[in-house]
Amino acid sequence: MVANVTKASLSPSQQKLLTEMQRINYGRIEGLPVRHGEPVMDPPPRIVREIKFSAENGPRAESAKADFALKAQVRELFAQLEALGDGVIPCIEIQRGLPFRMTVEEVCA
Repeated sequence: MVANVTKASLSPSQQKLLTEMQRINYGRIEGLPVRHGEPVMDPPPRIVREIKFSAENGPRAESAKADFALKAQVRELFAQLEALGDGVIPCIEIQRGLPFRMTVEEVCA
């Protein structure tokens, strides 16, 4: 995994997913289609936001920046989507604007 990947180097659909994760801050993205390793954001997947009491619930400050280096969790998410190729991600959990965990469905071997 390359360490110096930036927001500007992402495809438009990857940038849209990243921006959405930063907007959500805490919550999950459900039923995200993936085609050729790219997230499909049209139509938009289901978003479930969590509201944390006495905490910052607004968008992450990074969402206003045009470019920045991507955290390891974001790089790993996009590597997983690329490895998947085509399919649907049932759930991506978001914490502090970053992908925390995702579920995938597999066929029993």
